[in-house]
Amino acid sequence: MSLGEFDLIARYFGRPTRRAALGPGDDCALLALRPGMQLAVSCDMLVEGRHFLPTVDPRRLGHKALAVNLSDLAACGAQPMACTLALALPRVDEAWLEGFSAGLYELADAHGCELIGGDTTAGPLNICITVFGEVPVGAALLRSGAEPDDEIWVSHAIGGGVGDARLALEAFRGQVSLPGAVFERVRRAMEQPQPRVALGLALRGVASAAVDVSDGLLGDLSHLLRRSAVGASVDVGRVPRSADLAAQPLSLQRLCTLAGGDDYELVFTAPEAAHAFVLEAARAADVAVSRIGRVEQETGLRLVDADGQAVERVWSSFDHFSA
Repeated sequence: MSLGEFDLIARYFGRPTRRAALGPGDDCALLALRPGMQLAVSCDMLVEGRHFLPTVDPRRLGHKALAVNLSDLAACGAQPMACTLALALPRVDEAWLEGFSAGLYELADAHGCELIGGDTTAGPLNICITVFGEVPVGAALLRSGAEPDDEIWVSHAIGGGVGDARLALEAFRGQVSLPGAVFERVRRAMEQPQPRVALGLALRGVASAAVDVSDGLLGDLSHLLRRSAVGASVDVGRVPRSADLAAQPLSLQRLCTLAGGDDYELVFTAPEAAHAFVLEAARAADVAVSRIGRVEQETGLRLVDADGQAVERVWSSFDHFSA
């Protein structure tokens, strides 16, 4: 006999909370903030066929559903506290729910993020998570703090880069053929991104502005520049890429690194005087960072190559209503 809504919640998402003042079971959950802290809130929705493929492993999907939200907290320099989950399911598939909830809880436990409530309903597969974090008053990283002459940085895995998730998507689309081992590595980058929470925390008081890379490096950096009312120059050759991506034609490398999306790395700015502190923050967070450009007074985003020659911007980042 199929599980009902409340049995489903109890079995797969009913784990008791330990830090929240009140968790699932009432009309609202309750969070208690420590003195001097502000609440950081973000919400992301994942829709089957739009954000993920029907073939994705449910454990990886549970991971990613939370990871994309934790990435927003990371970009704000906020410490994760809790999350809610709204889940629409076309049917009750217990094997799918087992994998999905395991992937979600594994990442949640790694970042001390408790599931404190949500909702379930029947419908096309749709996952909506809201995350709550805390950050000291006045310490949040914003998109609006970049200043002329600040350095521009992007985070990435040690020995890796940005763009692998887009390379995987191109392989799924049949636009590129990849050896099995390479495909599995870039597929993991697409399906199990690692939110840079530790780096975001370490950059508080160091970075002047930050944003996470969800829709493409150039597009998300442009959001930051507009909010800060500044421009920038980016050396496209400095944008880090993995050995797998570096083996592809240059045109594909640039598409993936500059407009790929789904990286969930942090692109941020910091004063030149903070250069050493940025590197120390990355070391403490066990990630790599690469300096890719500089903030300029003149608005707009300019691309150059290693020789300083202008590179035409022919790539656009993902947009849900124009893609």
